[in-house]
This record gives sequence, C-alpha cells and structure tokens, in this order.
Amino acid sequence: MKPFKNKLAVTIVVLSVAFLGIIVLSIKGNSNIISSGVGSVISPLQKIVYTVNEKVKGSFDFFINFSNVKKENEELTAKNAELENKLIEYERMKDENTRLREMFDYSQTNANYDYLGCNIIGYSGGNISNGYIIDKGTKDGVEKDMVVITPAGLVGKVTKASSSFAIVQTILNENIAVAAMVESTDETTGILQGITDSKNKNLTELSNIPIESAIKEGDKILTSGLGEMYPKEIRIGEVISVEVDNVGIMKRAVVKPYVDFNKLEELFVVVPKEKVDIGE
Repeated sequence: MKPFKNKLAVTIVVLSVAFLGIIVLSIKGNSNIISSGVGSVISPLQKIVYTVNEKVKGSFDFFINFSNVKKENEELTAKNAELENKLIEYERMKDENTRLREMFDYSQTNANYDYLGCNIIGYSGGNISNGYIIDKGTKDGVEKDMVVITPAGLVGKVTKASSSFAIVQTILNENIAVAAMVESTDETTGILQGITDSKNKNLTELSNIPIESAIKEGDKILTSGLGEMYPKEIRIGEVISVEVDNVGIMKRAVVKPYVDFNKLEELFVVVPKEKVDIGE
C-alpha cells in the first residue's frame, strides 16, 4: 500500500509541474495581447504629455527668437538712421562744395572784386521780398549799397549795415531797380524790378524795353553795369514772357531769377578792391 501512495505523490507532482508549464506557456503566448492592452491605455496619455511639452517648448523658443529678432531690428533701425544722417550730411557738404567751387570760378573771371561769404540768420520784415539778415557787418567790411550774389546769380544789395550784421534787399522787391541787358545781343533792355502781383511770386519784371527790341522768351538777362551800382554781366534770370505795354510804345518782360530764393544758404557780398568816389 505504501509504494502505491508514493507513486501517486510522484504522479501528482509531475502533473502539477506539467500544468504550471502549460500555464506559463499560455501566459507567454498572450503577453503581446496584455502589452497591447496596456499600451492602448498609456499611449493617449503619452501623446497628450508630448503635445503639451512640444507646445511649451515651441512657445519658449518663439519668445527667445522674438526677443532676438526685436533686438536685431532695433540695431538695424539705428544703423539705418545713422546711415541716412551721414547721407544727408554728405549731400549737404557736396552741395556746399559745388557752390563754393562755382563761386571760386566766378571770382576768377571777375578779379576786380573780393567776395565776402556770409550766412543768412533771418528775414527782414518776415518774408523773402523784404530781404535777409546776414551775419556780416561793417566790422567785416560790409557797407550799404554793396551788391550781394550767389554762384547762381544776383540776389540784391545791402540796404543797411550795422557792426555785426546787415540787411540785404532782394531783386524781388519793387524798390530795387537793376539796369539789365540781353546776354546774346548785349542790348541794354531796361530796368528790372520785383513784381508785387501775388500771382507772380518770386518773379521780376523788365520794363522800359524799346518797342523795337528783339527780346524774346528764353533770353538770358544780365546786369548791364549802367549806373555803376551793379557790376556788369552778373546773371539775373531768364525771360519767360514778353508783351507790349498798354500804350503800345514799350515792351515789358517777365524774368524768372536764376537764384532760388527759397533755398538760399550762403551769400557773397561783392567788395570792390578799389573804391571809386563818383563825386570826384
């Protein structure tokens, strides 16, 4: 009986081991299914975490990049402003150099005079036609009735001179009279004065022109030198129209000055090297 019990025990152990083996194999065979099930639960959570992380990272990168771009933009704006200022200064110096060179060339062909440079510091009477205030006066050699020019042409004359400043009245004023002539013919044509009509602002009128005069539109007008007030052959302007006066015995012409009175910066006072006393 005892041997039978031992065999039974051995059989039970063997069967138990075999059964456990079958269970283990079954579990291994279904491991993919279990993993898949767990994965299906974890995957959405991982996706949410990943998405949130990427958005936070993207926002952080955006603010860093935005800050860098803003800084670079500010630096570029500052450099651009600096370059623009340098360009403006360059153009100003270039224009000034051109004017001075033209004035030098003019002075070489009119060596009987010295040319005193001066700056405009204000208006006399509040507008162009009443003239300018310049920063040179009697202590600099400026005197009343001295002629004032630019490289472009005639500006006017000094009407008042104090120690450190002077007033220059322009040819746009009707009180200034200049003896003039046509460049192409040397024909003495008449007297040039400013036009008071508001429609002809910054223009002048040449009157008392003989009816037989051949003056025409496009002619260049110069100072004639008559009266010895204005040196001869200073450029004045160009004829833009000619008509016969109301009486029909004289002509008159509208002349546009070569000088742009709205853009004047430097002026030159014409100083005779030798003073001539007309009364002698």
